[in-house]
Amino acid sequence: QVQLVESGGGLVQAGGSLRVSCAASGRTFSSYHMAWFRQAPGKEREFVAAISRSGDTTYYVDSVKGRFTISRDHAKSTVYLQMNSLKPEDTAVYYCAADGGGNRLSTLRHRYDYWGQGTQVTVSS
Repeated sequence: QVQLVESGGGLVQAGGSLRVSCAASGRTFSSYHMAWFRQAPGKEREFVAAISRSGDTTYYVDSVKGRFTISRDHAKSTVYLQMNSLKPEDTAVYYCAADGGGNRLSTLRHRYDYWGQGTQVTVSS
């Protein structure tokens, strides 16, 4: 098993930047594909970005392409989501997730076995 703890959320003005982090503990971090999802009030949890075990493959939802960057640091067992040019519609609780069973990197919520508690990101207009 792996435990995930997010940090770095907060309040930022539109056009600003924020970086959220997810620290993993437990089983070997490099065993997991990692992803970020988000959930806005009254909406379903949606995929944001994913990164493969090795870090050489990344996926993004179209709405964040060119603005968000997912990365991972194996030495720190941490995955990051750098968010630039933030918009009010990016406001949500951001969740880190780990997939330890799949061979292929996935954007599907049900493929991820472990979840953090979430961190709130609020973008003011």
